Amino acid sequence: MAGRWFKPGSEERPTVGDWVVLVEDRSAVESLVKRRNLLRRKQADGLAAQPIAANVDALFIVTACNNEFNPSRLERYLLVAEDANVQPVIVLTKMDTTDTPETFVDAAVAIANGAPVHAVDALNGAGIEALKPWCGPGQTLVLLGSSGVGKSTLLNSLAGTERQKTGAARNTDDKGRHTTSHRSLHALPDGTLIIDSPGIRELGLTEDQSDPAAAFVDIEDLALTCRFRDCRHENEPDCAVRTGITSGLIDPRRLANWRRIHGEKAAARLTALTTKPRDTPKRKGKLARRPTK
Repeated sequence: MAGRWFKPGSEERPTVGDWVVLVEDRSAVESLVKRRNLLRRKQADGLAAQPIAANVDALFIVTACNNEFNPSRLERYLLVAEDANVQPVIVLTKMDTTDTPETFVDAAVAIANGAPVHAVDALNGAGIEALKPWCGPGQTLVLLGSSGVGKSTLLNSLAGTERQKTGAARNTDDKGRHTTSHRSLHALPDGTLIIDSPGIRELGLTEDQSDPAAAFVDIEDLALTCRFRDCRHENEPDCAVRTGITSGLIDPRRLANWRRIHGEKAAARLTALTTKPRDTPKRKGKLARRPTK
């Protein structure tokens, strides 16, 4: 692609899942077709959003039935899906490695806000049939999750053949190596398009992404009944959220994650307001045109 597509931090840069218009001889990208949606996350510099995938129908949030399972991380993925207006589906892999997969399913359902939750064994195909409603001609899916949770194995199972190389997770902490090193789109025999991606270690949220209320409906609903409208649910009297924690209605972990995400978004908003874009220095003189062969 031409250099103009590689402006730092530009969300208008074509990404996996985009449709583009090529110049007549198909040698370059001329324009980007308007997207239906865009999955994104905060870049490491904290100043811009990194596109993950475009024009997606469903986000398969892939986690495993082992020590990798992390409810707070799942809540972040749900916010990413909400921001892009994409249907989230929580897929619990490696159900064969535990005697009680229903424990992980119940924990995921408790935070899913109605999103479908399915446990599968991608190696032997158990439970894969439950994912078929999101497959078919014209459907584009994206697989997101940490390294070692079985995204590539899941892709291979849905495709019915090996499309991606797979690797085993470490026995010590159930974390995997980056077997998949780049995002790629795969066309399945049934017409489904699946975008596989490298494992995500950190999922930061930009300041303009969805309000945390989208993933914390239980906390937000209780907050409406607090005595003070601006209650921070710390030491204020008649705090309905703290009462919910005492009664077992709210998990203290969820409140801690709610606070953490609110804090991150506030910090990102402050950074966006105080950071000025760098001015590009103007070149002096004219550039000599390279002779055409």
